[in-house]
Order: sequence, then C-alpha cells, then structure tokens
Amino acid sequence: IYIFVCMKNQFFKYQGTGNDFVMIDNRQNDFDIKNSKHIAHLCDRKFGIGADGLIILEDDLTSDFKMIYFNSDGCESTMCGNGGRCVVHFAKYLGIIDNDASFSAIDGFHRAKIKDDKIHLSMHNVSDIQYSKDAVFLDTGSPHHVEIRTNLDLLNVKDLGYQIRFGELYGALGANVNFVEKINASTFKVRTYERGVEDETLSCGTGVTAVAIAMHHNKTTSSTNLDILTLGGALQVSFDVDNGIYNDIWLIGPAVQVYKGSIKW
Repeated sequence: IYIFVCMKNQFFKYQGTGNDFVMIDNRQNDFDIKNSKHIAHLCDRKFGIGADGLIILEDDLTSDFKMIYFNSDGCESTMCGNGGRCVVHFAKYLGIIDNDASFSAIDGFHRAKIKDDKIHLSMHNVSDIQYSKDAVFLDTGSPHHVEIRTNLDLLNVKDLGYQIRFGELYGALGANVNFVEKINASTFKVRTYERGVEDETLSCGTGVTAVAIAMHHNKTTSSTNLDILTLGGALQVSFDVDNGIYNDIWLIGPAVQVYKGSIKW
C-alpha cells in the first residue's frame, strides 16, 4: 500500500509508432524518480495514465538535457530508441532545443536532429554480435534477441517471447525478443516482445535497430538503409560498417504528442 501526495502535476503523453510514453518535465526536481510503485501506477492502463514506459526529462551539465527511462513495471531500464525520439520532440516543445540536440541517457550521449517532421536519433556503435541456434544477439542500448520467422502475422509473440525472454539462454536479466520476416531486399517486418513491459509492444526503437544490423550482419540483406515495418508504423535505420563495427547508426521516424494533462499523486 502506498499513499500519493495530494497535488497536481502536469504530464504529457507521447507515442512513436505506437510505442507510448508518459513524459514529465522534471527540471525542477519535484518528481520522485525513486518511487517505482508510483511510476508503475502512472503507466497502468486501467488505474493510471497508461503507457509502455515513463520518461523523465531533466537538466544536464554537459548536454541539452538528460533522459531517464522507466519501463511500465516502474523499474529504470536501458535505452529506449522510440522514447529517445519522443523526448527530443518534447525538448523542442519545451523550447530547450531547436532542430538539433545532444542529450545524455543511461547508455551515454546521443545526438538528434529534427527534419521533415521526423526525429533522427543517433545510436551507439555495435561490434559484439553473437549467434546461438537460429538467433542473433546484440546490444543496441538494450539487449535484443533477433530471429527470422515466417507467417509473422500469425505468430503468438507474447507466449513465444516470454519463453525466450525468461529462458536459460539469457539468464536472470533476460532480453527483448524480436521476430523478423523479410519483405524485400531492404524491407523487413518485425514484432517485438519487450522485457519490463512483459508483452508485445507496437514498436521498439532499439529492437528495430537491432533487427536492421542483425539482418545485414547475417547477410540476409546487403542494404545499409533499411525500412522496418512494425505494428505501429514504419521506421528507418541507416548505418555504416567498417571492419565489422557498425557505426553512424541512425533511427528515423515520427514522434507525436498525443495529449497533456494533470494527475494527482
């Protein structure tokens, strides 16, 4: 049992290709980021606002702002690509940035730019790519299992993803699980089970990035500019590769402010 302090606080609701977030401006440090039950309550779709996760924007001494991301279970998590794109849109809305930004996140610094109503987010270099059975494992700010499947639309992603995420392959921390189907030489469809949400989400930015790199690394495609189709919409991933190191990686797609409001806690 926990008690909310009776006060109103403003929040914003964002979505990036259906991956949705509660967004809070915490530059005054008046939101308790250590209260995981509170955060989980806000993300609850029946008793709170409802979201895949909650994002806190704070001041940062060495970049334009700081992003802190929590999964819907209330726990601080690893990097969220779609959340990163949404927080850039939020920062522009608040007047913190114009069309270019740098910000800090749990995995370090990211660059971003807003162009043609899309958010271009830089992702960190990837060099450690592992194979196990029919899957590829890599970390794109969050750990991802990637495997090719057919008849993707018919797949029970929640059950299969749960088995892999909590299976012996990845230990106690688990991994996000991505199932991929090739559409053409530069287009792939993906469905993702996200840890922390413990369900399929409509889109996952770090997952889409992992899929693009994995499909190039295992020679399923030779393209370095890929269209990735999620249940929530289309994203693009571009990158360079040099001596097995994937660099200059960009996750590109829309970010939308859905609504804003206030809630007591």
